[in-house]
Amino acid sequence: MKMAYILFDKMTTLDFVGFYEAVTWMGILKAKENVSWDFCSNKEQITDDRGLTMKINHVCPDLSVYDLIFIPGGLSTRELRFDPDFISWIQTAENVEYKISVCTGALILGAAGFLRGKKVTTNPSAYELLKPYCAEVIKKRFVRDGNIFTGGGVSASIDLGLYFIESLTSEAVVQQVQEKMDYPYYTSMR
Repeated sequence: MKMAYILFDKMTTLDFVGFYEAVTWMGILKAKENVSWDFCSNKEQITDDRGLTMKINHVCPDLSVYDLIFIPGGLSTRELRFDPDFISWIQTAENVEYKISVCTGALILGAAGFLRGKKVTTNPSAYELLKPYCAEVIKKRFVRDGNIFTGGGVSASIDLGLYFIESLTSEAVVQQVQEKMDYPYYTSMR
């Protein structure tokens, strides 16, 4: 499983890190074969909404080579959804099997056209902004509709990551990851 983490200026880092921390354990624990990940952006360096700067090794790669794309949120998604170059790049993920967002990252998935006819969620502050892009906004911590996984507000990132692991593997694997992360709050969805 080859994953692309889409990072951008003024993103909320916990949206990204919670999911990343959980899901990369699938590779560390060998729960899935050939788990790898890349950090991707439309520029070589990004700065999050708190001032943390990160170097990016994969600038505007063709996202169709991945099995999963993950998009975090942040106030900048409200503007990015109208950036034609950024959205065109995200649309190269049209045939990617898993499309995942946390918080207002759903606005980017929506602007790319990936949420048409889908039930999804986002940060409660953006429910109204998300409505035009999807069939229904569900007021839950995380929602799965087919292979589209969306998470609510910032800390939902961890729970969404654990839910995604459980969806692909088993309750036993997700319990192992919870132990490794010392995170007792997720409850199995099976």
